[in-house]
Amino acid sequence: MQLLEYILSICKYLHIDKLHTKLLKTVNTKEKRQMVLVSVTRLHLLSPRYFPGFLWHTALSSWQIINIPGFLRGKLAFDKQGGAWTISIWETESVMRQYRNSGAHRQAMRYLPRWCDEAAVVHWQQEDTTLPEASEAYRRMVSEGHFTKVLQPSDNHQKRQIPEPPLPKAVPLYPRKKSKSTASQYGTPTLNLHD
Repeated sequence: MQLLEYILSICKYLHIDKLHTKLLKTVNTKEKRQMVLVSVTRLHLLSPRYFPGFLWHTALSSWQIINIPGFLRGKLAFDKQGGAWTISIWETESVMRQYRNSGAHRQAMRYLPRWCDEAAVVHWQQEDTTLPEASEAYRRMVSEGHFTKVLQPSDNHQKRQIPEPPLPKAVPLYPRKKSKSTASQYGTPTLNLHD
C-alpha cells in the first residue's frame, strides 16, 4: 500500500493526471472493501414425506435469494445423511436478516420446527467473497453452530452433533442483478460493454 501511495505522489508531482486518477480509484476501492458475512445452515427432514414441500420452498427461497440486493453468492449441498446445507455470502448481516425474515424464506421457516429433526446455523465474517470449502463450513458449524428448536429432535440434534460435512457437489447460486458499485467494492469482475 505504501508503494502505491508513493507512486500516486510522483504522478501528482509530474502532473500525470490519467495515471493518477486510475491509481487513486484503485486505492479507494481497496480502502472501501469491507468484511462480508458468511451464513451456513443445515436442515435434516424428519420424514421423506416432507421432501416435496421442502423442495418447493427451497425453489421459492432460492429465487428470492438470487434477486435480493446484497446477496453475493452461495450454494446448496447435501450430506450423506440427507442433510441440506446452504452456504451463502452477504454484504452485511442486516441484508441477510432482511432476506431471512421476508418473502418465501419467511414462509418456509414456519414449517421448520415440524418438518425437521435437525436444524443448525452458523455465521462469521471474512474479508473475501470466496465461498468456504465444505470442510470449513463443517468445522465452523461444529465449533460455533447454533441449534434451532425443532419439535421432534433427532439424537444428533439433542447431543448437539453435526453428522458430517456436505458433499463437494453443490448447486451454485449467483445474484441475478449486480450493481456496478457492489461488484467493484467486493472485487467481483464485471463486463463493461461500453469501454
